[in-house]
Amino acid sequence: MTEPTDYASLQRQLAALLDTRDWLTNAAQTSAFLIESLGDLNWVGFYLQRQPDTLILGPFQGKPACNPIPFSRGVCGAAARHRETQRVDDVHAVADHIACDADSRSELVIPIVIEGHLWGVLDIDSPQPSRFNAEDQAGIERLCETFIHASDFD
Repeated sequence: MTEPTDYASLQRQLAALLDTRDWLTNAAQTSAFLIESLGDLNWVGFYLQRQPDTLILGPFQGKPACNPIPFSRGVCGAAARHRETQRVDDVHAVADHIACDADSRSELVIPIVIEGHLWGVLDIDSPQPSRFNAEDQAGIERLCETFIHASDFD
């Protein structure tokens, strides 16, 4: 069994790393920080809402990604559509899953909402089934809040 992740420590580290107000730089830094700090991940990145009902690829770490993603498809689309975190233990059990990397088995997608508007989502993939639990979800949601508070989105 793996030891629990110290998300409070990660939150302090991320806050120190995000030393600019630029959302693009901070999104790139957040993606790199997460893939290096958390185990058993194969993709971490942001999809941005830049078109109606569509997510467009933003800063990420991992293999080349699918683009664009309509709100009507996949785990990222569901997170954007419902504005609720999606935690999936087995992506192959999701009928409309968008398989960008056949090695991905579980996924966590957190909507990024700025002043009531969907800005995008943070998408995290793992080759390990059931990689994300409720503690991971809560911890990574707090890391997203750190990213939001450190960034200007205008």
